[in-house]
Amino acid sequence: MSKTAAKTVRRRKLHLRVRKDINGTAQLPRLSVFRSNKEIYAQLIDDANGNTLAAASSRQKDIQAQKGNKSEIATFVGKAIANKAKDLGIEKCLFDRGGYLYHGRVKALADGAREGGLKF
Repeated sequence: MSKTAAKTVRRRKLHLRVRKDINGTAQLPRLSVFRSNKEIYAQLIDDANGNTLAAASSRQKDIQAQKGNKSEIATFVGKAIANKAKDLGIEKCLFDRGGYLYHGRVKALADGAREGGLKF
């Protein structure tokens, strides 16, 4: 197994361990984070019905227009998902870091979502 594959397997195991305890509902959705080497994605998910309520990513046109490093872009994604949640009337959510360490871009996204008004 290559080093990259081993990291992916480890992250998936961590994510499954967290997902045992975290389940989102329509009133209290799960804020799921996926981080690739270049981009970062966030979704508000209702696990009870299997629906994605809102999504934001660093690939959106308005966020791509922003200048900054990857952590600063992650903050913009956090603010964008918080604004979409506010439009849906969602104030609270459960944070699912997706098996990643709560550090760097994942922390920046969480901080941006908190600045935007989400509570978790």
